[in-house]
Amino acid sequence: MIAPGTVLQNRYAVERQIGEGGMGAVYVATDRRFGSTVALKETFFQDAALRKAFEREARLLNRLRHHALPRVSDHFEEAEGQFLVMEYIPGEDLSQMLKARGGAGFPVKQVLGWADQLLDALDYLHTQEPPVIHRDIKPQNLKLTSRDQVVLLDFGLAKGTPLQTRVTQTGSLFGYSFNYAPIEQMQGAGTDPRSDLYSLGATLYHLLTGATPPDALTRATAVLNGEPDPLRPASETAAHVPSEVSGVLTHAMALSAARRFASAEEMRAALREAGRTGAEASGAAAAATLLTGVESEQKTRLMDSGAARTSAHEPRAAETRPAVAHEAATLLGGGPSAARTNARAAEPTTVEGADDNSVVTRLKPADAPPRGGSRRALYVALGVVALALAGVGLYAFVQSTPRDMPAALPTPQPTAQSTPPEYAAPSAQQAVEATPTPAATPAAAQKRATAAPTPRAAQPPSEHPEPPEPRPPFPGAPPLPPEAAADPILRGRDLRAQPLTREETREILRRVAEARRRARLERERILREERLRRLEERQRRDPNTYPPPPPQ
Repeated sequence: MIAPGTVLQNRYAVERQIGEGGMGAVYVATDRRFGSTVALKETFFQDAALRKAFEREARLLNRLRHHALPRVSDHFEEAEGQFLVMEYIPGEDLSQMLKARGGAGFPVKQVLGWADQLLDALDYLHTQEPPVIHRDIKPQNLKLTSRDQVVLLDFGLAKGTPLQTRVTQTGSLFGYSFNYAPIEQMQGAGTDPRSDLYSLGATLYHLLTGATPPDALTRATAVLNGEPDPLRPASETAAHVPSEVSGVLTHAMALSAARRFASAEEMRAALREAGRTGAEASGAAAAATLLTGVESEQKTRLMDSGAARTSAHEPRAAETRPAVAHEAATLLGGGPSAARTNARAAEPTTVEGADDNSVVTRLKPADAPPRGGSRRALYVALGVVALALAGVGLYAFVQSTPRDMPAALPTPQPTAQSTPPEYAAPSAQQAVEATPTPAATPAAAQKRATAAPTPRAAQPPSEHPEPPEPRPPFPGAPPLPPEAAADPILRGRDLRAQPLTREETREILRRVAEARRRARLERERILREERLRRLEERQRRDPNTYPPPPPQ
């Protein structure tokens, strides 16, 4: 343990220790150079491989920049200890805050907000090159800032909570917590981004329900023995958790990595959709509950009012009972017309005259049944407005469409009476770019070739003359690509006077395909050389992080 007041690297003054375990300790210190408070993470590794892995992790974390991750600013060795300097986040972690609530889970809306921030951070980590896997997500590694921004820490090695610590094949150092780690991480079978999604799902399960989820090893053993999965849905453990959110957590905590979400972005979208669906269902249930309460209150007031009037007129009960019966019939099903009928029938009695404007008059506005005709009339009016708007839009679209668009008209079929106008012979480039019209059948082409040109009837000059119809090389020939314009066969050739043969067309298409293949191979060669050049530059800058590629 480092005593308070100790200065490391002639810069960091240790204030107090905030965590200690079998593999390290964490201290709060003051950076004398900037006057800021930092967290010093010390490791007790004696093995050279572990110390080297810790150093590589420090370099990797120093390059990360995200609002949900503490920034790592320095790394040094002193007195046979390795230290990592990172941003200090004050306050309690979410595990301590959960205990302060007496084991009750946090509100769903608040937890979903934290989950959205954490999934954004995981998406940032998992899309790095190479991907960064946290491997120790749990409530103890989550803290909140003063603006309710969640921060993902990595104090697991210092708190002594990980069950095991190992060095991966790539030299990455990590530990894990028993109740939040997936089965492949416990078995040392390798981790990927889906491992972090399992840990996050278990963490969110704990924060929502207040109950620690069963570990993956216990779950896998129960499933192999033919027993039900010990993991209960979050909606059954805590009634305030919507079933849609519970389903997302169950998906993320699947024992098989192949059955989990493929990425943090996919899980983030699923949680957002589940949150919206759950909020709508909760709003509908709350509205139904409120409506039921209002109806019950109205019925209670009606019963209290009737009871009070009955007790007030007990001396004249024989005269009052008919009036009360008429009022009850009016309020429970007679409607306004029945109320008027009962009032007229009770006019000869003195009691009814006194009560004629009391019960019925006050409760009629509250207890009047809703009129369904007004709602139907509203729907009909909205439908009429929608149809009118659609008609106006269609009329505007038709009016805005030019009436002399040759592209929208069918291609006219030439006949013996009407012959196409004479045009100058197109160049090879124009003939290649023209696409044969499907309506040009061999019979029509033969008629055009044999019919004698006759002068057209005098027509007013058109502002947009109709382009000449291209002549296909032979029936069923495919259109030539633009690259064929430079082919020697088409150079200086009049395709109307000398159309292409089937063999010439095939030769042109073969040359174009060969040119495209050579261009694609050249692009692939350039990209491959560029990747090798970048890899060599990275190896020169950092030979430890980027080992040389295996020989081809």
